[in-house]
Amino acid sequence: MSQKHHSTQRKTIAYVGTYGDEHDPGGIFAVEVTGDGEVFLPVSRTTAPKLAGYLSFDPKTYTLYSVDERKNDGRGPVEPPASVVAFRVDRQSGVLTKIDSHLAPGPRPTYLNLDSKNRRLACANHGDFEHVEKVVHKNGKWVSEYVYDDSTVILYSLDDDGKIGGISDVIVLQGHGTDPNRSPQAGGHAQASPHAHSAVFSPDGTFLLVCDKGTDCIHVYAVGANLERVHSYPFPPETAPRHLEFAGGSRVYLTCEISSELASMNFDSATGQLELLDKIQTVSDTFGELNEPAEIRVHPNGRFIYLNNRGEDSLSWFSVTTEGKLLRLGHVELAKSIHPGLAARSFTFSPDGDFLIVADRSDNSIKSYLVDSEDGSLKYQSSYNVPNPAFIEIITL
Repeated sequence: MSQKHHSTQRKTIAYVGTYGDEHDPGGIFAVEVTGDGEVFLPVSRTTAPKLAGYLSFDPKTYTLYSVDERKNDGRGPVEPPASVVAFRVDRQSGVLTKIDSHLAPGPRPTYLNLDSKNRRLACANHGDFEHVEKVVHKNGKWVSEYVYDDSTVILYSLDDDGKIGGISDVIVLQGHGTDPNRSPQAGGHAQASPHAHSAVFSPDGTFLLVCDKGTDCIHVYAVGANLERVHSYPFPPETAPRHLEFAGGSRVYLTCEISSELASMNFDSATGQLELLDKIQTVSDTFGELNEPAEIRVHPNGRFIYLNNRGEDSLSWFSVTTEGKLLRLGHVELAKSIHPGLAARSFTFSPDGDFLIVADRSDNSIKSYLVDSEDGSLKYQSSYNVPNPAFIEIITL
């Protein structure tokens, strides 16, 4: 196993976004990590935002952005609205200080992606699954119509000091998938409306790729002052593309939530066109129960892809050839999920890729694993108690 010696002059900090509930306020934990994930040391904690389900760090301005993954209650300031919050990161200690926040129109902001060079931040707002029944008079009859939340993609501008300048554009997604669908997710309403679950800038910042798991599509937008859709790639019904990650400028990997698949694709950086290369199941051949993959990460060496399965309750790794062919190599077990929506949800690598940390929500802990750069395998290191961990962002001060 290839290991590196880390300078004692630098600190590695894991920021852990958590979900609040009736017992805990939520917020963001800052935890120092030493010895390739062997030791966790508490640094600080914020008690807001309550639903810190996704984080993104800007090393240019030392700003940490977080969603507050709410649905607005419609009664005014009874509860804070869905928003994106900016924190200044202290360059010596890693302690967070709130500097700004901005509304995130659309329920449940669930994903952030940063384009630091062009001072942009993208946010994908998932929306809820519940419907509202409206009684209308149509064609001479009284009938019921059903209305679902809007799902949105928000483009924010960022100031040079890290504050959120404002909203440049909002895309309100349209359409639906198979409704009701065969998935037990959300009682068959999982694809009754759009659900943007990720919005990722291409490496050069020219395009924004949006995974809409409600309509089984990846939408590609040209990024300027506004977002202009230039391409949509349709997946088969009840596939549900969820999270997407680039490896270089022309290769894309993504998880498909309902079909429990991992896909590799070519991306044309000139046109925004996508081409499917391979697609395989994310679970072992012997697992036949409900499963939903969530996060996806590419190891810094580009040779291995990792994802977490909710249902199989595993953190799995895959090899990929230069042609994009995928092969599952192995997995480690995580805590048993209460249900796929309440399970390990996020993990990420250390900056050098020597270890990773997973937010094992069912176990109320974060767990570190050594990464073997030769075969991709994982070896458990240690754990640290955090209530309802939802997301991990690791930085080096």
